[in-house]
Amino acid sequence: MIKNVHGNTVDHLGAAIVAGHYAAGAVVPPEPMLCEELGVSRTVVREAIKSLIAKGLVSTGPKVGTRVLSEDQWNWFDPDVIAWKSKAGLTRDFLRDLQDLRRVMEPAAVRLAAERATREDLAEIEAAFAGMRKAAAEGGDYVACDLRFHQGLLRASHNRMIVQMSKVLSALLRTSFEISTTREDGPRQSLPLHRAVLDAVIAQDPAGAERAILVLIAGANEDIERVLASRGGAPATRPPALRKAA
Repeated sequence: MIKNVHGNTVDHLGAAIVAGHYAAGAVVPPEPMLCEELGVSRTVVREAIKSLIAKGLVSTGPKVGTRVLSEDQWNWFDPDVIAWKSKAGLTRDFLRDLQDLRRVMEPAAVRLAAERATREDLAEIEAAFAGMRKAAAEGGDYVACDLRFHQGLLRASHNRMIVQMSKVLSALLRTSFEISTTREDGPRQSLPLHRAVLDAVIAQDPAGAERAILVLIAGANEDIERVLASRGGAPATRPPALRKAA
């Protein structure tokens, strides 16, 4: 999707803040300077600042200007914030928090899915799994299919709060999958773990589904740790690309 002037301005400023070009507590350059630097009008800059306030990145006040907030105040469920963080380079703390969130959220969701999934839900998850298997064997966007699989499980819980959360969790999950699947033959090895989750949901076995998703999450965590160890730190992720499993 091509961004408009407003979107590009938000993207430029947001990415700069998340990358640390403006430290917490620092004052963002005044409007005239930003207008000149970015080649946009004051109206565009003001609207961009409003967007960054909504994302928790900055605050404004009389005589203090626009100040950058600390990371703990950022909206970590905002897809743009996650994208900027992924581009700038992920930290171990961020990845730890993400895996903790998965361990809390997904087991409860799949238990409900095992109790409530409809035929349509199961068909959608089966289709996502088929896409994962094809991508692992022939090449393709494995991560997109993996994300579809997990989103399908969350929706199959038929809990409105969890379904709503699935929308904001997508960017976080994609970030995790982008890293864990970079491990050589990682996608192919994860297929049986995904299959075990789906089979338990089909069998209407909540306890089995919960055990299976915890094994899957643990495996993803091990993959992430191996990638971090091999690279000496947390990598920046890149947009989804066609990738053929070895």
